[in-house]
Amino acid sequence: MAGDDEDYVFDEDSGEWMPASQLAAKQAAAGQVEVRDAVGNLLADGDQVTLIKDLDVKGAGQVLKQGTLIKSIRLTGDAQEIDCRYPGIKGLVLRAEFVRKR
Repeated sequence: MAGDDEDYVFDEDSGEWMPASQLAAKQAAAGQVEVRDAVGNLLADGDQVTLIKDLDVKGAGQVLKQGTLIKSIRLTGDAQEIDCRYPGIKGLVLRAEFVRKR
């Protein structure tokens, strides 16, 4: 292949030869945790979610009602936890099973 300067490497998992950049991307994707909401939608940093049930917020003495919109979530690296911002509550971490992607 003329003009193709990329090195090919052997992928032990698939038993195939592939470009080094493709293998690096595959390995990076394997290291990421997939976080899914209550109905199975894949969540990502910056997504908006709504609560699917009322939740007591421990330490804040507050209840977040079903249907509350949470803007701009961040993934924590845990498959079930998302970091959120909500007015009046610092350091809010919600379980993904209680939210639905908007």
